[in-house]
Amino acid sequence: MQNNPIIRLQGVDVYQQENLVLADVHLEVRSGEWVYLIGKVGSGKSSLIKLINAELEIFNGEAYVAGYNLRRIKNREIPLLRRKIGVVFQDFRLLTDRTVRNNLTFVLKATGWKNDKAIKDRIHEVMERVGMLHSLDRMPHELSGGEQQRVVIARAILNDPDLILADEPSGNLDPETSAELMKIFRDLNRRGKTIVMATHDYQLIENFKAKTLLCADLRLSNPDKEQLEIDFSQLLEQKK
Repeated sequence: MQNNPIIRLQGVDVYQQENLVLADVHLEVRSGEWVYLIGKVGSGKSSLIKLINAELEIFNGEAYVAGYNLRRIKNREIPLLRRKIGVVFQDFRLLTDRTVRNNLTFVLKATGWKNDKAIKDRIHEVMERVGMLHSLDRMPHELSGGEQQRVVIARAILNDPDLILADEPSGNLDPETSAELMKIFRDLNRRGKTIVMATHDYQLIENFKAKTLLCADLRLSNPDKEQLEIDFSQLLEQKK
């Protein structure tokens, strides 16, 4: 499993609307790997995640994700690709007019699940994995930010995806809560899930070490430790 690339980009330019944010991207992520994407705001981290999720069009190079050729993927195939991908957003994107249970039920039914018992069992399984089984009948606004993010992780793994994309999952959370969430990601990775995570949290990267790639000056690169420290010091200045 570890030898098979689940993501392979070669010579791909990444655009956000008409703006080039990353040029000539070469990226290979193997099944079971954990990869961080770091960089300043606007450096292309989120756009690269959107491209991998087939949300952005690709105009050049080669791009393969979870067995699909993104240059040639048909619209009807995109939902099939996304069943192999779980996405964790910084801003949660939970449906605010329904309970946690009904949020998760909506996703399963939208992706083809029909058996009510199977739906119930799967929801219980993923909510137990993220430690939120007690909150199935609560509304999103009744949950803390950390609790909502746990639900979002549960939503992302409902269809047992091969790949999990996480865009600044700890961006709005305190350090203790962030560390608890990272333990969930670590457990998922140990179970064989591939994780690509955009983050600006240097402490998390220090505590949960994995391959780290830097988005800067329109390039995606594999930085050395000194480059990482410089980049994170700049990010900290940017946040002040």
